[in-house]
This record gives sequence, structure tokens and C-alpha cells, in this order.
Amino acid sequence: MSLNEFKLFDTHLHIIDSRFPVVPNNGYLPDEFTCKDYLNQMHDYSLSGGVIVSGSFQAFDQSYLADALKTLGPSFVGVTQLPASVSDEELLELNKIGIRAIRFNLKRGGSEEINQLDSMARRVYDLVGWHVELYVDSRELDGLFNTLAALPAVSIDHLGLSKEGFGTLLKLVERGVHVKATGFGRVDFDVRTAVKDIFSANPESLMFGSDLPSTRAPRPYEDGDFNLVVEALGKEKAQKVLHENAVKFYRPEQNR
Repeated sequence: MSLNEFKLFDTHLHIIDSRFPVVPNNGYLPDEFTCKDYLNQMHDYSLSGGVIVSGSFQAFDQSYLADALKTLGPSFVGVTQLPASVSDEELLELNKIGIRAIRFNLKRGGSEEINQLDSMARRVYDLVGWHVELYVDSRELDGLFNTLAALPAVSIDHLGLSKEGFGTLLKLVERGVHVKATGFGRVDFDVRTAVKDIFSANPESLMFGSDLPSTRAPRPYEDGDFNLVVEALGKEKAQKVLHENAVKFYRPEQNR
């Protein structure tokens, strides 16, 4: 199977540029991975755009993200981390440069506290139409279920990471929560089965991403992860996961 046979909107990538601030997270500092590095690695894909996601080690810095979005161009958008004290004016400015979501990193930290999730998610959705993204272990979803199910737009990273709690993830998917098919080397279950189950629960939910450069992942991204989705779902369903669902979620203006 050729990698460029399918259009890809990559919903999860990190850019790490030493020109901009990074902060140690539990003693960890990532290696550099620039926009050029990313494009070189994705050279063989039919890449239509993607999502630059702020990592724990980037905390509330927006300078790297503004630069990366300018470098990669308007087909890319950003997911950032912000304090609850952020002003409406800053949210509007960030929206202009291509930010489309805020992230709560429950797994690693570096983001705002979880007690701000509901109010911040509603505020950014009402003001700029953003959704909220969570890096969260599915084992924690029971306690968050009612909050997440009631929010206007939510996505969860890395298939929820854990087999324990996967049933709760599926219930959220049925209620419209999106899930990223990313970080296959991070999970403790069979990815092929999980992809099929999520797609069956809600064909509009699942969105693929490379997770490059796969910081701290036990096994980094490989081309076989892309192929696995195609093999698990078949070509027509896979194209929804690889491109269509993500474009509808991150770039709704393209569907008008």
C-alpha cells in the first residue's frame, strides 16, 4: 500500500524548536524536532494539513506555536495550553493565527488545572468556537464523564491509553466526543480492535495523527500505524479517519 494513496490531515504532532522556551517536565526535556524535520519525515504522505499540539514541556508559551503555524502555513492549526486568566483579547488574537483548541494535559501536567475544564471549555467555545482536548488515561474517565458528555466539543488523545476504562470512552464517543487514533506505542490494548470499536460506535469520531516525534513513547510512530488503520477499516472508512473527520472538526470552514 502506498502512503500517498490517501489524503492525510495529521491531527497530532509536536514541534520542538530550541529557539523558543521549553521547561523540564518531571526532569524530561525533549530533543529538537523542527518544522523542517516534520515535513521531511512526512514527505511520502499526501499531507493536506495538520495540528500542532503544545506539549507539557511548552507550558503556556505561545511563541513557538505562532512561529510554527506561520512556517507550516494556513493548512495547519494549533492546540495550545492556556491559564484560566487568559483575556478575551488574547483568545481572539490566538484564534487569528490559527489556534483552534485548548489542551488539558492530565497525564503530564503543564496545562491549567482540571477544575477549570468546564468553565474554560465553554468560554472558548462561545467566544472563538474552539474545542477542548484532553491527554487523559481512560481509567480517569468515569469521574469526568458527566462533565465531558455535557461539553459542546471535546477530543481525547491517544485512544485513551488504557484498556481499563475503554468502555467509558466508547460511551463518550456515542455522545459525540472525538478520539485521536494516535500514539499506538503508548496503549496497553490491541489497536486494530479499538479502532474498529470506536468507528462502529460513531463513524464521525475517530481521527488519525502521527504523534511525531512521539516524545516519551515506548515505541515511536512508524508508517505501519497508518497502514493499520487502512487494513482495519477498509479504504472508504479509513479515509474518513485519516482526513474527513479531522477536517470537519478542525477546519469546519472548508466544509461550508
